[in-house]
Amino acid sequence: MDLLLISEYILMVALAIFALATIRITTRKTIAMSLVGVSGLAIAVATILILVKNIYGIGFCTDIATALVILGPVGTIAFSKVLKGD
Repeated sequence: MDLLLISEYILMVALAIFALATIRITTRKTIAMSLVGVSGLAIAVATILILVKNIYGIGFCTDIATALVILGPVGTIAFSKVLKGD
């Protein structure tokens, strides 16, 4: 096995653990912690999708990761505006 491939698998495991931690953060009582958790989860899933594209060559993973990275902050900003009342 190539050293780069091994490091990609290790990174994927670390991101899966991070994703589980962000799900735990999302279940907190405050709305702010939920937004932080969902944003972290979106980043983790987008990075995992890019790794899947690099390892297995699945092309549409890049499109999904790009959509997650763009729509994650947009949804957070929109939700914050609704909560604020503007």
